[in-house]
Amino acid sequence: MSGARRANDGRTEAVVIPLIYGNTNTFLLGERPCGKTGGGFLLIDTDWAGTLLAFYRSLGKAGAEVRDIRFVLATHFHPDHIGLIPDLMKQGVRLVLTETQKDAVHASDGIFAKDPRSRRVWEPIRESEALILPFGESRAFLGELGLRGEIVPTPSHSPDSVSILMDDGDCFAGDLERRTYLSAYGEDAPVRRDWETILSHRPKPRRIHYAHGPAETLP
Repeated sequence: MSGARRANDGRTEAVVIPLIYGNTNTFLLGERPCGKTGGGFLLIDTDWAGTLLAFYRSLGKAGAEVRDIRFVLATHFHPDHIGLIPDLMKQGVRLVLTETQKDAVHASDGIFAKDPRSRRVWEPIRESEALILPFGESRAFLGELGLRGEIVPTPSHSPDSVSILMDDGDCFAGDLERRTYLSAYGEDAPVRRDWETILSHRPKPRRIHYAHGPAETLP
């Protein structure tokens, strides 16, 4: 999955780089910066607070640096997805908040404050410095990073949960319940509506990347 890909029109498609340095699968998407031409990565999710050094090591193995990252987007604001966002913001990475995430930014502050691993390093996120992104503008936003796709709400796991759907077939679904488990849910279950949203995307998703566990290939 990682590495640059060549599109049918001859241009180079964006790279997709998995970064796993704890219990959460995180991803870099986008183009490496080139002078003043833009590009730069979008980081999807981070791990727990206190994993910054492990993040640096994983980033280095991928041949990237923090300065290559322009934006960070959390699939939702549970503690195992946002722990490094304050550290990255202090280094110039801008947080992207969708319209459904603005009220969830501080949902995990109390958890970090009580956790012995993170309470000494966690600082609340400064949402005033974030970019507020309406879902209807997500395709244009991703396009600035050399990405073709959109960000959609998938709130069955939590009201602030989102998924990132790429036109090349990759979908980054965070903690959305796996499709293989849908038989355990009723016909009107919110998780089924989220999957309808994902599967209605065109081109149809082919690979679902979850925040925990392996990816899933769709038929």
